[in-house]
Amino acid sequence: MAEITDARAAVLRASDVVVIGAGQAGLSAAYHLQRRGFRPAGEAADAVVQDAPGSYVVLDGEAGPGGAWRHRWKSLRMATVNGISDLPGIPKPDVDPAEPSARFLSRYFGDYEEGLGLNILRPVKVRSVSREDNKPLGRLRIESSAGSWSARAVINATGTWTRPFWPIYPGQSTFRGRQLHVADYEAAEDFRGQHVIVVGGGISAVGLLDEISQVTATSWFTRREPVWREAGFDQKAGHDAVALVEERVRQGLPPQSVVSVTGLIWTPSLRAAAARGALDRREMFTAIEPGGVRLADGRFLAAGVILWATGFRAELEHLAPLHLRGSGGGIAMDGTQVAAEERVHLVGYGPSSSTIGANRAGRAAVARIVRMLARHGPDGAPSA
Repeated sequence: MAEITDARAAVLRASDVVVIGAGQAGLSAAYHLQRRGFRPAGEAADAVVQDAPGSYVVLDGEAGPGGAWRHRWKSLRMATVNGISDLPGIPKPDVDPAEPSARFLSRYFGDYEEGLGLNILRPVKVRSVSREDNKPLGRLRIESSAGSWSARAVINATGTWTRPFWPIYPGQSTFRGRQLHVADYEAAEDFRGQHVIVVGGGISAVGLLDEISQVTATSWFTRREPVWREAGFDQKAGHDAVALVEERVRQGLPPQSVVSVTGLIWTPSLRAAAARGALDRREMFTAIEPGGVRLADGRFLAAGVILWATGFRAELEHLAPLHLRGSGGGIAMDGTQVAAEERVHLVGYGPSSSTIGANRAGRAAVARIVRMLARHGPDGAPSA
């Protein structure tokens, strides 16, 4: 990991490709860049804006390796993680099922970065990405907490963890108990003796219901009736589900989670939670009051905690100067490439938000960028 000095942050540096984010998708992109012959942008590119042929850099907002896994709750063990794929080129080491996922995956990602010599600068918060001129394939300017970069292409791999989604309900601000999002959750023991309302219909919601219901009373609320599947979710069904998400982003609609299409899969621990009554789903409440919630049938349910397991949104605010969003509220995509902006690829977005999808997306984005760079010079003009 490279450190940023004040002197380096004060100059405009150049690289062919800037990767934003070093989670699974960002590391996959960096791996495939190196396989294609790209090398870390070195000191030669630090003094002035210049062509830095075949160079890349990864800007990561985290203080260390692991991406969003660094922040997963302490009780999430490798035995209960929902399918983590190997990073490309280096498989995971032997897994202790009892080890916290945050610790194991941060170590795995760190060893991966070091073993491959990936050019990752951290902690670097990217503030904006904009066009330097009006040329269709001119350079892009990346402004960050560590200074400015000039690039020919950007691979955005910022994920969703930093943008938890909080729904708004009448009376929400009056609640005297504790409200928190999954992003803030640490352990079920924090709620012992309190009635906990869990809101959300995804994997995190049912997993935390299982955990919390073992130490205290819980109630589960969702907007729609959950769809459950037996564990036998075959390859075709998975492919079809990803294709539906991909079609949405191709049309410029906001991506849905894959689980919203696939449904929830029964596991032995979730069947035990169902037997305890923890998965008895309630229709969504109509309002929040100081001591609890008002149910759809008008009755009152007292509660001390509301846990919002309501998902996340893609962290794309730094791309706002590019005006990529369309009338549908999302960004129209052509595979990993933004349909209207050949220089920008989104990996770990929409259909590539799974760990398998993130690996594939990194490879696909690099392949298309290589073709684009071969067709155009550093200034965006067509190559001779």
